[in-house]
Amino acid sequence: MTIEEALGYTFSNKSLLERALTRKAYALEQKQQNIECEDQEIFRTLGDAVLKTVLIDILIKSGVKSRGEITSRKKSLEREEGLAEISKRLGIGSYLKLGKGEEKQKADEEPYVLAETFEAIIGAIYLDGGYDAARETVIKWFKI
Repeated sequence: MTIEEALGYTFSNKSLLERALTRKAYALEQKQQNIECEDQEIFRTLGDAVLKTVLIDILIKSGVKSRGEITSRKKSLEREEGLAEISKRLGIGSYLKLGKGEEKQKADEEPYVLAETFEAIIGAIYLDGGYDAARETVIKWFKI
């Protein structure tokens, strides 16, 4: 199974997916060998914002009316442990590009790494297909 099959989303621009899967340590190692390589860092920031927006959108459309309830339910959905669990279910860890030190430490199994990569992938989907693509994919992953 390919990563795109696992994600349930096919990228028009495959380089966005590659970048979302690339950890900073790996990118730095590549740059030391004069190989251009971009990491997932800014995609994580974008993905975090898109995820928050999608979750709020879904909660409002499902009838949640108070700010407090939206905040509470959103926080429970976007916890690191939950995002890492979805990443594990999708098999994202096996597609990560890790630095040598990260490989030795088995970073592909670390919840924070999986959660960060999950957010980076959401950011990449948003850049590739827009808000609707990101929203539909998040709904699928969260089974909302």
